[in-house]
Amino acid sequence: MPLLEFQRVVTFMFSQLPEPVLDPILSLSVAFRNDERADKVDLGIGVYRNSDGQTPIMKAIAEAQRIVTTEQQTKAYVGLAGCEEFNQSIAKVVFGETPIYDRMSVIQTPGASGGLRMLGDLLNVAQPETTVWLSNPSYVNHKPVMEAAGLQVKYYRYFDPATKQVDRDLMLSDIAQAGQGDVVLLHGCCHNPTGADISLEDWKTITELSVKNGFVPFVDVAYQGFGDGLEQDAYGLRHMAENVEEMLLTTSCSKNFGLYRERTGAAIVIGKNATEAANAKGKLLTLARATYTMPPDHGAALVKTILADEYLTNMWSTELTEMQQRLVALRDGLCKELKNTHSSDQFDFIMSHKGMFTVLGFTPEQMQRLRNDFAIYGVDDGRINIAGLSESQLPYVANALIAVSQ
Repeated sequence: MPLLEFQRVVTFMFSQLPEPVLDPILSLSVAFRNDERADKVDLGIGVYRNSDGQTPIMKAIAEAQRIVTTEQQTKAYVGLAGCEEFNQSIAKVVFGETPIYDRMSVIQTPGASGGLRMLGDLLNVAQPETTVWLSNPSYVNHKPVMEAAGLQVKYYRYFDPATKQVDRDLMLSDIAQAGQGDVVLLHGCCHNPTGADISLEDWKTITELSVKNGFVPFVDVAYQGFGDGLEQDAYGLRHMAENVEEMLLTTSCSKNFGLYRERTGAAIVIGKNATEAANAKGKLLTLARATYTMPPDHGAALVKTILADEYLTNMWSTELTEMQQRLVALRDGLCKELKNTHSSDQFDFIMSHKGMFTVLGFTPEQMQRLRNDFAIYGVDDGRINIAGLSESQLPYVANALIAVSQ
């Protein structure tokens, strides 16, 4: 009797996946590493560098690490919400002295990106397909994270390419279109990618629009301390938090504590009352359990240790101020180099921007020319990282900017 013949239709699970599109910023890092030119300058990826081109461990972090390594007795699980002492401490860094803590919930997350996703997932559970308004332009990861959480994305106009400043009238006109149940995502300070920040008066106006129209503010705080100072950078969001009934916020320790690879951040919910804030935290913990379960503890343990000790807090604050002042000095130095050597005030807007980034107003072709002809690496949208400069590179970079702009 002949054996039965079976026809097998083989469908490979991954055969239909499209080729991946590389992240534009991370792919720049690869290209920079492969560039063998001695005078290359990395102004692409957003990390702080000192005058030697290094991203050093902060002295306060090194001391906290010594303490944690000596005193920590276990590596057992901390809990779904992460380190509660960290959560309380980092909330105080962001909000300062305020009466709203009784209607606030905080969970530790794997960096601010983890916080963005957790809060995006929370929004989709609370109100499926919520519309989130992003600034145009915005941090490159905002749109993918919000869409991955199942949310709809719209944009409000923000940056005037001609003046290289915030177009206040157009921004407020668009934000005024956000309605009940919409979410408006704001950069807490040091806008990424433009470096152009809204004023305290703008914060107050947007707060009034939120109360009037019923949209929920969502503030991304990635660079607190890098703009005008730790306290000054939070004035606007603190005013908003005390005057709206609901607000979302994510914060990161990557930049201001230098904990990039430790993935240390927090997601914060301000509710109408304590019960609603607690309910939101409960749902966040459920979402976290199904995503990563628990955040990494090491970075949070270091931050907690610093903020619990007055000496270490002062050490950290001093270091952060030095970093902020160096960014201001680099902006000033680049503008002076352009003015003194080339009699050009074309780039004076760089001095008015805050934090690590500036958008030059260059086309993708001009940014490619910077890379090809001068080995200066910036993002195709015109963003450069001021913190990637060293003082010795200012004349070279100034010459390149003038050459490419002509």
